[in-house]
Amino acid sequence: MSTNGHVVTSEAVRNAGSTRWRGSKSTSEKVKLNGNIARRKVIGQEFFWWDTELPGFGLRVFASGAKCWFVQFRQRGKQKRVALGRPPEMRAEKARALARAQLAKAALDGLPTAPKVFAKGKGGGGMLFSDYAPRFWDDYARHWKPSTRRGNRRSIFKELVGAFGRQRIDAIRKTDVLRWRDSWAARPGAFNRTIPILSVMMGYAEQLGLRPRGSNPCKGTPRYKRKLLERFLSAREFHRLAASLRAFEESDPIAVQAIRLLIYTGARHGEIVGLRWEGVQPPRLMLPDSKTGAKIIYLNRQACDVLEGLSTKAEVGLVFPSAGGDKPIALSVPWQAIRRHAALPDVRLHDLRNSFASVAIADGISLVVIGKLLGHALAETTERYAHLADEAIADAAKRVSGSLASCLGIAA
Repeated sequence: MSTNGHVVTSEAVRNAGSTRWRGSKSTSEKVKLNGNIARRKVIGQEFFWWDTELPGFGLRVFASGAKCWFVQFRQRGKQKRVALGRPPEMRAEKARALARAQLAKAALDGLPTAPKVFAKGKGGGGMLFSDYAPRFWDDYARHWKPSTRRGNRRSIFKELVGAFGRQRIDAIRKTDVLRWRDSWAARPGAFNRTIPILSVMMGYAEQLGLRPRGSNPCKGTPRYKRKLLERFLSAREFHRLAASLRAFEESDPIAVQAIRLLIYTGARHGEIVGLRWEGVQPPRLMLPDSKTGAKIIYLNRQACDVLEGLSTKAEVGLVFPSAGGDKPIALSVPWQAIRRHAALPDVRLHDLRNSFASVAIADGISLVVIGKLLGHALAETTERYAHLADEAIADAAKRVSGSLASCLGIAA
């Protein structure tokens, strides 16, 4: 080794008692790596200098004389070597810092890390919610039904943009959503309808790369518990409603027949007013689309009589058209008059569907079958009528015990 020229010959290295590296024929030496070491020359073979202060940090000298800073470590059971740069372009201090960072990264591999910060201009994370809303609408709204689009448009561009419009899409956190939830205490139903829309928007932002994956701030946000508005017509109220329908039969026959079909089928209001003759296939109504997708409505004799009694039967077109004939009938106005005439001011059209289920339970029909009749996609939806079944069973038990008491000569 020449101290003036910093030349290390292969023979000198071998005679210096150098160590072997991983069983190869290359020789190595442990020193504190700095600029002086980087300027040394090795002639005739590959050589490694290993740093004495930072394990894994080294300087490799090729047989050609070229040099390269590197760091070596084990990651997930495998030996890895990462090149950092070449001297003299990269100084020893810079190479040491890069090696330390690479070793820290390898040590943290597999452990939870902080969420990625999306900088403006790199993936769009800096996009404001008010700018994101139109983009989301253009991409997503076409997949909703027309009636859903109308309601969701107002929720997005009025409610959500009003609440989050000035925030960056990647900066909305769970605390922001909970604070927004608290502001809806006076409108719990509206919040329950709007939070799923915000959740879909946040999920789609993740797909676009505008938010980190799995960061949806709506996840786990509790909805407001609301007492369901359940109104079931009694037998006496059904008699009053029937009399009122007869009273309006001459003045508004189409509306009366549509309401009767609602009563006899337990169908949703939108399924009947949007019914087309193409789907009338007695003893069934074949609906290509509904709230829960394609659906079959089973027709009983009374429902078939309603359809047979219509004076506007056709092969195609709306079964219950408006006065112009090109749009579905609007039942809200005639229903207001009919229910007022029947002295049932609090009964909604949807309550006819609830009453259908109530009568079915009273007749001993199981919840499973009722769910099929009503077209519920989930059994949980039908479970809301379970308490009616309990009442029917309790009433039956009371009647049976009364009969037994009478037989035994015991006062009931």
